[in-house]
Amino acid sequence: MENSKNYHDEQNNLNTLKMREVVAALPPFCKQFFRGIQEYTSSRTRLAYAYDLRVFFEFLHSSNPALHEMEIKDFPLEVMDRITREDIEEYMEYITYYKKDGKEYSNNERGKKRKLSALKSFYNYFYCEERIKTNPAALVPLPKQHEKEIVRLDADEVAILLDQVEEGAKLSKSQLKYHNKTKLRDAALLTLLLGTGIRVSECVGLDLNDVDFKNNGIKIRRKGGYETVVYFGDEVADALHDYLEKRYHTIPMEGHEDALFLSLQNRRLSVRAVENLVKKYASTVTSLKKITPHKLRSTYGTALYKETGDIYLVADVLGHKDVNTTRKHYAAQEDARRRMAANAVQLREK
Repeated sequence: MENSKNYHDEQNNLNTLKMREVVAALPPFCKQFFRGIQEYTSSRTRLAYAYDLRVFFEFLHSSNPALHEMEIKDFPLEVMDRITREDIEEYMEYITYYKKDGKEYSNNERGKKRKLSALKSFYNYFYCEERIKTNPAALVPLPKQHEKEIVRLDADEVAILLDQVEEGAKLSKSQLKYHNKTKLRDAALLTLLLGTGIRVSECVGLDLNDVDFKNNGIKIRRKGGYETVVYFGDEVADALHDYLEKRYHTIPMEGHEDALFLSLQNRRLSVRAVENLVKKYASTVTSLKKITPHKLRSTYGTALYKETGDIYLVADVLGHKDVNTTRKHYAAQEDARRRMAANAVQLREK
């Protein structure tokens, strides 16, 4: 339909508008950087860079006496050549914990790594363009990130979770009020996440015509903007069929006509709504594990790797550009398989 909006394009437009707002308060040379990286970065990445660079320039403005009297948007590019390795190390220490406008902010290893990565890209761009003579960001090593244990649902927990979605036995009275209206949608959505390992953003971006029951596939748009088809099994197909019988009788809000998954307000379901939905049901299954939609993705990846032993297949299905990303996530399973190999080959008959 003409007035129906493509979810991914709509998100890109929103990110672009937010980024322009942030960049307007940054030094004017920042615009050149964002134009320069536009071809190989997503709008979401550029927006994250803009927020991170804003923190850096605010730090310079507050901590550097020579820059304190100058508005941030008046900083000339030459400022970048005055920054030393020590300044950037002080910035890294600053972002561990700071206050702004009465609010407290903190960054763990992951947050600090992301902010320094943004700064490295920023410096590298102008250095390679020969607009600046120094690149102090290149001298500061990225923080070492300690790997967290991957949380996933066991096979019995997956079964209990899906039973809970269908029955709602452990939901509160207030939750049960809406359960009859949403259980078919919730069952289809969670079965799809658990049965394909797709990301939440990919899931909420699905349109009705992205589902192909002839081939049991869904067309999704991956991070980076490329489209691909992910295939699903009979359990997912059954859950989707059950939900779609109801979905086709629902009148969506204007602009949401094509959306596969709708909220109670008949709008396209948001990422936040799916996160809350998973949290609601998962809390009735396990109190020891903090289950998020991403943990459902890990659950699928683990099950697929256990069944196939093919790390390249897992990487492809999950949409990892680099198989090393997948290997890092499933290293424990790889180690277990290698241990099995120790007794798999018999050298002499006993």
